[in-house]
Amino acid sequence: MRQSRRTHLWAATRPSWLRDGGMVLVILMAGVFGLYAIGEGDFGLFSADRATSQFFSSQAPLSNTAIFSHMWLGGVVTILVPLQAIGWLRSKLPALHRALGYLIAALAFATAMGGLAYIVLRGTQGGWPMSLAFAAYGLLMLAAAVQTLRHARAGWVTHRDWALRLVVLILGSWLYRVHYGLWYMATGGLASNEAFTGAFDLINLVAFYLPYLIALELWLRVRPSARPEPSAPA
Repeated sequence: MRQSRRTHLWAATRPSWLRDGGMVLVILMAGVFGLYAIGEGDFGLFSADRATSQFFSSQAPLSNTAIFSHMWLGGVVTILVPLQAIGWLRSKLPALHRALGYLIAALAFATAMGGLAYIVLRGTQGGWPMSLAFAAYGLLMLAAAVQTLRHARAGWVTHRDWALRLVVLILGSWLYRVHYGLWYMATGGLASNEAFTGAFDLINLVAFYLPYLIALELWLRVRPSARPEPSAPA
């Protein structure tokens, strides 16, 4: 009987530990990119040598602020967002989970606004296809951030679905680079070039966020709904 109870307890807790362990791994990997982005943003905003950055223009101070703020804020939110998916933090420290959620949504909103402002003011390296795809990405992040906050403040359980969408979108910037790293390791850069006009470059303009959002939406629709356990008969 004891062995049966231990087996049942392990089966019940294993998915949570696997999920939390997976998110810790994501934190470590995405954190490296987040620190890099913070460093790039800090360099562009405050370094005396910022003119050496490819994103800096001496004739466009507003777009400079937009893109480097976007990098800095994006790095911070990339580091923070996986924490929200850790079940232990959500159940044991709900107040911290809520406060962190509001902070992440606000940072995501500001990050998206900075990126969109840069696209409007200066465009992107990859021309109109990249500008269009990244603008769509930024608008989706804005919508997810607003909806997450709105549903959370209203106390609706659906805020969790919007929060998951926001997590996917925030991690998209990191996944964009992951895709490139894996592709170059596998093919040596086939169908990719410095102008971002190769077949892989064009596909990756939406592949870093759209398939993940679609997969999430499918999961949200087929996941088993939480139902209260039936009470024991009196």
